Amino acid sequence: MSTELATGAPTFPIALRPNATPVSDDERAELLTNPGFGRVFTDNMVVAQFANGGWGDAELRAYGPVPLDPAAAAMHYAQEIFEGLKAYRQPDGGTALFRPERNAARFRHSARRLSMPEVPDELFLESIRALVEQDRAWVPEFAEGSLYIRPFMFANEPFLGVRPALSYIYAVIASPVGAYFPRGVKPVNLWLSTDRVRAVPGGTGDAKCGGNYAASLLAQSEAAEAGCEQVVFLDAVERRWVEELGGMNIFFLFDDGAAGRRLVTPPLTGSLLAGITRDSLLTLSADHGHLVEERPVSIEEWRSRAADGSLLEVFACGTAAVITPIGRVRGKDGEFVIADGEAGPVTTELRQSLLDIQYGKAPDKHNWMRAV
Repeated sequence: MSTELATGAPTFPIALRPNATPVSDDERAELLTNPGFGRVFTDNMVVAQFANGGWGDAELRAYGPVPLDPAAAAMHYAQEIFEGLKAYRQPDGGTALFRPERNAARFRHSARRLSMPEVPDELFLESIRALVEQDRAWVPEFAEGSLYIRPFMFANEPFLGVRPALSYIYAVIASPVGAYFPRGVKPVNLWLSTDRVRAVPGGTGDAKCGGNYAASLLAQSEAAEAGCEQVVFLDAVERRWVEELGGMNIFFLFDDGAAGRRLVTPPLTGSLLAGITRDSLLTLSADHGHLVEERPVSIEEWRSRAADGSLLEVFACGTAAVITPIGRVRGKDGEFVIADGEAGPVTTELRQSLLDIQYGKAPDKHNWMRAV
């Protein structure tokens, strides 16, 4: 059972000035037949301004361009952060969010790391609630469709000097989406990047900022050239320890013989993003009776245990893609296959278990869902 996102008068009320000319029901229905991922946007957005040391009034208004001075600090010094979460259609026709409080906390963490003002949880949550409530007709009803919500903040003070900006824009937009990988739930091939790194110790790896993703794009292009859908990065110091994909965390299912089977994921050392899906799967795995462990996994262990058969499954996870099985790994030194190269039963079980909670088809015993 989903609980309400907020009750009573909000601490940060949103002024409602919705789009006076929203798309027609027929046009929206047509757009929802094949929205893809991140290509279609709803009628409205929420915007708030930080200036003079505090947050001003927030406004829900028509989706559209945000005026920006050419000297805006975000474009020169990359003070920019974002989040990603989804609204899901429920069996009763309602809509619910998955663990939005965790996104609010991570957004504040990212802001601190980039020396930006923190968005109060009340403003973050109320802005999302207001937008989803206003644009709930955009939440898809087809299988595994959802409304992807993108809160973001950037420095808009016009100046050319290296210091934290004094003014910022916080905004929330939403996009109806289908599957992140258009081929469906099929194992993906990974490119092992040994020349590039995503993040470094003491850097911004555990903040959700655009620079981390920009740093992954060259390696992602190399992956595409090698016939791979995603890239996996190693640590920046030894170039040995598996960290994460360009935008997803990773899990391994090992058979440890007499010690049993164990789900393993790399620990949060400061250069990895603390994925909310990752955290949820650690809990769900324990619910299903799986032994779980957070420990370093080297590329040598990955390769050798794939060869001797004690590596049973590997999958990546994140808000956008949910859970994606990994079939093989390619690199400059060749390639290797995980088990039979197909999606394994534990990967499939955990994926369905998570989706059933998100779409209201299974009990929400961890109180993760928030009705809107």
